[in-house]
Amino acid sequence: MLTYPEDGHPRPRLAVMMRVRVERALSPILGILLFLQSGIVVTGGAVRLTGSGLGCPTWPQCTGSSYTPVPNQAQGQVHAWIEFGNRLLTFALIIASLAALFSVLYLKRRDIRALAIGQLLGILAQIPLGGVTVLTHLNPIPVAGHFLLSIILIAAGTSLFARRKVAQESEIIPTSMMNFLLARVHLILTAIVVIVGTVVTGSGPHAGDISAPRFHIKIQTIAWIHAYLVIALMILTVVLFLSSRNQPILNKRVLIFFAIAIGQGAIGFVQFYQGLPELLVGAHLIGVTLVWIGAWRIHLSTLR
Repeated sequence: MLTYPEDGHPRPRLAVMMRVRVERALSPILGILLFLQSGIVVTGGAVRLTGSGLGCPTWPQCTGSSYTPVPNQAQGQVHAWIEFGNRLLTFALIIASLAALFSVLYLKRRDIRALAIGQLLGILAQIPLGGVTVLTHLNPIPVAGHFLLSIILIAAGTSLFARRKVAQESEIIPTSMMNFLLARVHLILTAIVVIVGTVVTGSGPHAGDISAPRFHIKIQTIAWIHAYLVIALMILTVVLFLSSRNQPILNKRVLIFFAIAIGQGAIGFVQFYQGLPELLVGAHLIGVTLVWIGAWRIHLSTLR
């Protein structure tokens, strides 16, 4: 049996049903992809905080003779499986990104096709970059690069999820030039805060392995630079909140960002003066992803 969609061309009912199912599946697929992109940052943090960065001391194998951990491994079973579990999550990301790309191509969503392709390519790029971090014994430069690529992929994943539905012209809310510029500066400053945060991590005790090299920067110095940047970001957030009072969606997202950032700042302050305990550092790492997603959502609210 044939059906006649808006374009006037007849299509088999099966094809129409397939399209409807793919359209319904697109939102959860993109949601899962974004969740996994954020999740691998957290599992990567768990690898570092448990000292499991070299639980699999080589790459692409876990040991010299096996792709999986082996009994009586010198690094210890716990460390080996924590690192191996983090590697396995990459395969879940590949599957999710392939599902997202298939859905986007099937629905002929040219507006988000590049974003979907970028997700897959970025995830594939993470594989050799992760190998470099292991083969360089957790040198802080490739480790930071590994994390920053995840941050870029999270931003793209947030854009994909936000644009999962085709926007109608009536739904597009114009943004003032002032708010547009403030949001751009806000995003850039948030990115700088995140980047400097990776330097703080690269100078601190949680390298993923006791023998891993560190940045030769006094952690107190770089931590205070990080703190001053956060204060500047919070001031800018207040300015953007006051400036966006006539734009409810933007104003709400700025308020959400402010609440998350306040909590993140409190965790950062406490963890620094408590000697960087693992649980607080892990919570701070989760907060980084939430802060970044929040900043990117503000950015998306002001696209002109």
